[in-house]
Amino acid sequence: MVLVDTSVWSLAFRRTRQLDDPLRRELAALVVGGNALLLGAVRQEVLCGISSEAQFDALRTKLRAYPDVEARAGDYEQAAHFFNRCRSRGVQGSQVDFLICSVAARLEIPIFTTDADFTHYARLLPVTLHRWH
Repeated sequence: MVLVDTSVWSLAFRRTRQLDDPLRRELAALVVGGNALLLGAVRQEVLCGISSEAQFDALRTKLRAYPDVEARAGDYEQAAHFFNRCRSRGVQGSQVDFLICSVAARLEIPIFTTDADFTHYARLLPVTLHRWH
């Protein structure tokens, strides 16, 4: 199982990406194998900023094929702890990034991302990154 970050879903669903793109191939392999997990907060991030109702509806329909990984109360507390730990060491990040890290740490699964910030988090937090290229 792999927790897929907003950056990957966003890139995969862009029309400008080639169908044989390595990122899309890797995500497709995870999806077909039943190993791609989606966090509700990531679902929200992917859908934010879409100005066209038709595009929003189409993407929402595609994403509904993926059930949400449940974030628990402890995940939010751990995310705050991770935020504080990283901040005290000069590493900044978003609330959603730290929630992703928290859920991935609890489930002991890697994070699939193209966001370079996660390499900084992985040095300070008990998370691993999915290697795909």
